Amino acid sequence: MTVRVDLVTLFPEFFTGPLSSGLMGRAREAGLLTFACHNPRDFALDKHRSVDDRPYGGGPGMVMMPTPMAALLESLGWAAAGASRPPGRLLYLSPKGRPLTQALARGLAAEPGLTLICGRYEGLDARIEDLYPVECVSVGDFVLNGGEAAAVCLIEAVARLVPGFMGHEESGEEESFSYGLLEYPHFTRPEVFAGRAVPEVLRGGDHARIAAYRREDSLRATARFRPELLDEAPLGPADLAFLAGLDLPRLGRNLYCGVVHHPVLDKAKNSTAVSLTNLDIHDIARSSCAYGLAGCFMITPLQDQRELLEEILAHWTTGSGGRSNPDRARALSRVWGAPSIQEAAHEIFLRSGRKPVLLGTSAEAKKMAGTGFAGVRELLAEGPVFLLFGTGHGLAPEAESLCSAFLPPIRGFGGYNHLSVRAAAAIVFDRIFGEGL
Repeated sequence: MTVRVDLVTLFPEFFTGPLSSGLMGRAREAGLLTFACHNPRDFALDKHRSVDDRPYGGGPGMVMMPTPMAALLESLGWAAAGASRPPGRLLYLSPKGRPLTQALARGLAAEPGLTLICGRYEGLDARIEDLYPVECVSVGDFVLNGGEAAAVCLIEAVARLVPGFMGHEESGEEESFSYGLLEYPHFTRPEVFAGRAVPEVLRGGDHARIAAYRREDSLRATARFRPELLDEAPLGPADLAFLAGLDLPRLGRNLYCGVVHHPVLDKAKNSTAVSLTNLDIHDIARSSCAYGLAGCFMITPLQDQRELLEEILAHWTTGSGGRSNPDRARALSRVWGAPSIQEAAHEIFLRSGRKPVLLGTSAEAKKMAGTGFAGVRELLAEGPVFLLFGTGHGLAPEAESLCSAFLPPIRGFGGYNHLSVRAAAAIVFDRIFGEGL
C-alpha cells in the first residue's frame, strides 16, 4: 500500500528536511509514502504571482485569494460542487478544525491519498471551504506562522500507522494515545544508573506481570499528567479500581463551594433571602464529595435556617442516618453553615492559611467574565478558590460585587439554562475536574 500526500504550500522548501530524514526518508525510498508539493503562486494570474489580498470589511493581515487556490485544487482533481474527486481526503490545517487525535490519524492512514492545504497570512478565503470538500484539522490550541509545521505533525502521526513504516509493527500500537492512555515509562541498560535500578518486575521475564505493571504505569501517568483522557479511554473494572486507589495531588482539595441563600434575587429582581432546600444540601454535598472538594458552605443569615441545617447534618453524620448510610455521612460531613459570604471566606482562610479567590456563577454572561474552567484549574493549583452558587433567581448585586470573576453560564439547547442549583453545581464541578483526578 502506498499513501500519496499532496502538499499545497507557498513554501515547498519547508518540507525538504522533515520528509527526507530517518524513518520518513526510508519509507519514501521503500515506496510506502509519496509526496508532492504544489505552490499556489504557480496558478496566480498576474506577473507578480500574487496569492493574497486585503480582507473585505477591513482588519489586519491578508487573506489567501480563492482564484489561485481553486485552480490548484482543480489541477489535482478536486472539483467543486460535488463533482468527481480523487480518492482520499482534502484537509486544511487550521486552529478551528477537528483536533488531530490518534483515532483520526488511524483513519487517515487507511486512505490512499491526502491533500493538505497549508494556510498562510489570515487563512483561506472562506469560499474555498464552501466549494470543495475541505475538512479542517487542528494540531493544537495555538497559532503558528503557517500550516506547514502543523502538516508535518499530521504526516508523522499518520505515517507511523502505515503498514511497514515501523520496524516493529507493535511499536505504533503501544505508544501514547494508542489505547487512550499515555505510554508507560521505558528502561534500558545499564540496569543501575545514578543509584536507581530498573524495576524488578521488568527484569523477571514474567510477561503477564510485566503487562499488568505497564498498564498500571500508563494509568498512573495519565491520571497525573492528562486526567481528561480518562473520560474517553476504554477502562475495565481493574483499571477503575486501580485509579480509585491512587494517592494523587487533587485540585479539588483547594475548591470550596458556597450555596448562597442571601443575598439573592427574587422574581422581581429584589435582594432577599430564601429557605434552605433539603435536596440541595444532600445533592450538592454528594457532588462535592464525588469531585474531592474541600467542603461546601450553606450560607444564610437566618438563625432558624442554620439551626435546621445543623439538625439535618447531625442526623446524617453522627446520628442514626449516618450509621445506616456511611456514604451519605461522608458526603454531609463536608457541609458547614455560615451566616454570610464574608464569614465563610474567613473560615476558608482559617482552614487553609490563605485568602480564597471568590468566583461567581450565573445564568447570564457577566462583564467580569474571564475565568473559564481551565482558568479555575490554574487558580486551584495556586491556592483556595471559593465558588459561589446563587439560589432563588441568582446572586444579588451585593454578592456579585465580592467576586473577582464569573464562570461562563451553562448554555442549554435553544438558550434554556434554567437549572436547579444542584444540577448546575454538578455540571460545573464536572467541567472543572472531568474525571475528578
